[in-house]
Amino acid sequence: MVEGFLQEARPANASAPKAIIVPHAGYVYSGPIAASAYARLAPERDTIERVVMLGPSHRASFKGLAAPNDGAFATPLGTVRVDTAVIRDLCSHWPQVIVFDEAHACEHALEVHLPFLQCVLADFQIVPLLVCDASHEEVAEVIEALWGGDETRFVISSDLSHYHDYASACELDALTARAIEELRPRDVGEEQACGHVPIRGLLRVAARHRLRALTVDLRNSGDTASPRSEVVGYGAWVFEQSASTSG
Repeated sequence: MVEGFLQEARPANASAPKAIIVPHAGYVYSGPIAASAYARLAPERDTIERVVMLGPSHRASFKGLAAPNDGAFATPLGTVRVDTAVIRDLCSHWPQVIVFDEAHACEHALEVHLPFLQCVLADFQIVPLLVCDASHEEVAEVIEALWGGDETRFVISSDLSHYHDYASACELDALTARAIEELRPRDVGEEQACGHVPIRGLLRVAARHRLRALTVDLRNSGDTASPRSEVVGYGAWVFEQSASTSG
């Protein structure tokens, strides 16, 4: 299914984005939307060595950002190594980062993305971080600390509006898309995205690095696999170096 979504996605650009925002619902609902961003990573499958993943915690409550203690995540496609050295360094320098395995035990927001990464990339490690009681400034500090070079990319996991009728969801999600494209973190709120804090943190850093955000897909569950009376919104964005700063 994942490979099929990737094959149907638009052809990727010549260079892969530094960061993407992608949804984390069941594949039948949001898989095609996520694939539209993941396909853009394929041109640099052999260059990308580390993927920093940030998403909201749906089941556990804690202060800060939670990293796992385990050294790998398992999927039906095999295991994905966790960059434990980076996590140790984060925990020693950034008090908002903690090791808290319980947060990851039943959480889907990051794990749902691993098969996409396994299909698109070659040899890579992940830095999986769940965000709970943290400010977007604290998230931005961690993103900045891990920014790295071409070997490092970022995945922000978030769905958009939840359980509005189709027309209302389309209107609200369009406003969210515009705020992301214009790098306006304070205009992405809790009602607009469950991963609003990681999104806001990325937007803050993207503006500092003069990246541009492009919407590559914007739909909802009413477009993919459910009735339109109550829908969940899904969007995919890529963050690239702007033409004025590249080269």
